[in-house]
Amino acid sequence: MAELDGCLVLVVEDEPIIALHIADSFKKAGASVIIARTLEDATIKSECPGLAAAVIDHALHGGRTTSDVCARLKERNIPFVVYSGFSQLEGACASGELVHKPAHPYVLVSTLAGLLREHQGPRLN
Repeated sequence: MAELDGCLVLVVEDEPIIALHIADSFKKAGASVIIARTLEDATIKSECPGLAAAVIDHALHGGRTTSDVCARLKERNIPFVVYSGFSQLEGACASGELVHKPAHPYVLVSTLAGLLREHQGPRLN
C-alpha cells in the first residue's frame, strides 16, 4: 500500500517543472494530485471537496503570497506544507509545516504524510 493512497493533494507552485516534479512524487506515493500555478487557481482549488492536504509555495510570481489560501485551508482543517525559500513565515502560512527550498520531493511527501497521520489518526500506514 502506498503511503498516501486515497488522498487528494493540492500542489500550489508557479514553476511548471517544479510543480510537475512534486506532483509526480505524490502520485508515486499513491495520492491524486491537482496543481494550481496561480493564486486565483489555488484559491478555487483550495475549495475542492475531498481535499486531504496541500503543498503551498509561499510566494508566487509578481510577489503575491499564498496567505489567503493557507488561511482557507486552516479554516477547512486541511493540513498543509509551505514549500518556500523564506526562512520565516507570517500570517496564515505560519500555521503550516515549513520545508525550505530546495528539498527533495520525498521530503515533501514524508512531511505531508506525517502531518496527515497526526491529523487523521491511524488512517495512513
